[in-house]
Amino acid sequence: MLNDRVKRLRQLLSEQGFEAILIGSEHNRRYLSGFTGSSGMVLITHSDSYLLTDFRYRTQAPQQAAGFQIVEHGTNPIENVRELLAQNKLKKLAFEQDHVVYSQFTAWSNTLSGIALEPASGLVEQLRIIKDEAELQIMQEAADLADRTFNHILKIIRPGVRETDIALEMEVFMRSHGATSSSFDTIVASGERSALPHGVASGRIVGTNEFVKLDFGAYYNGYCSDLTRTVVVGTPADKHSEIYSIVLEAQLHALEHIKPGMSGREADALTRDIITKYGYGDLFGHGTGHGLGMEIHESPRLSKLSDTILTPGMTVTVEPGIYVPGFGGVRIEDDIVITETGIKILTSSPKDLITLG
Repeated sequence: MLNDRVKRLRQLLSEQGFEAILIGSEHNRRYLSGFTGSSGMVLITHSDSYLLTDFRYRTQAPQQAAGFQIVEHGTNPIENVRELLAQNKLKKLAFEQDHVVYSQFTAWSNTLSGIALEPASGLVEQLRIIKDEAELQIMQEAADLADRTFNHILKIIRPGVRETDIALEMEVFMRSHGATSSSFDTIVASGERSALPHGVASGRIVGTNEFVKLDFGAYYNGYCSDLTRTVVVGTPADKHSEIYSIVLEAQLHALEHIKPGMSGREADALTRDIITKYGYGDLFGHGTGHGLGMEIHESPRLSKLSDTILTPGMTVTVEPGIYVPGFGGVRIEDDIVITETGIKILTSSPKDLITLG
């Protein structure tokens, strides 16, 4: 699996005329090598694969990075990169322009005097956008854990409970059932705060007859899940039911019609047109969804600005919402995989309006 990833990267290097590439970003390094350490660089040439890391990983690196030559670097790892380039008689080096800050670039330029540094954007990310079967299996397990977390937290939510306590309970449950961490800062937004699209849990105490919006995910074995459900504590008012039913209609419509060959813009319209039809278009200000995988936000995007064509193996969220200031908001989100004929839904938590307390 990992060697195939390197092989595909080498094909991209050939197509773009690069002799070698240096990968320092955490997720791209792990994707190519399997190495989970906190520090290291991957150097890929057309004939060799190197993992440069420090003495802390002498044992771990060879165990995880199958097929890679392990180089224990000194104080300045770029000096070791220079030596490897000289050994391979290479005079050009591509680097991840989206992950290298200017101070790094100037330091590298000084150390690699005589080597042409060539900016490259998104080469590994281009590979990561299509998930293989091993990745999809992990993502299914991460989604299953998110579903179990939602089922668990329904027993905890009630009037008088603090949002931060709900978030903590969710995160403890995910960690105690195999997650490394949460995929992002858990969102628990109740009452009028549920109108905040990214209302990270606060000290607010859950009241009665109000929405509680939960947006969370499990970071599991290197991959993210991302699930949103909105419930009502107490008795829903007509406005609660109206907003919820519109968002649910939009989300189900999208899940029914998203298919390969569709653009991100077209997928976004599946939810946006319905919400707009009911007069709430101005209160749906974000995209319908985003890619996810090793990171919580990856390509492609399901938005008004995305011309990316959906392709089998892409994993995205579908998460329309309506947010009414001073009242509350609803978002319903699932994780899906684009297949040859349509989609597979990874998350399975119930979506009928749930009332608690």
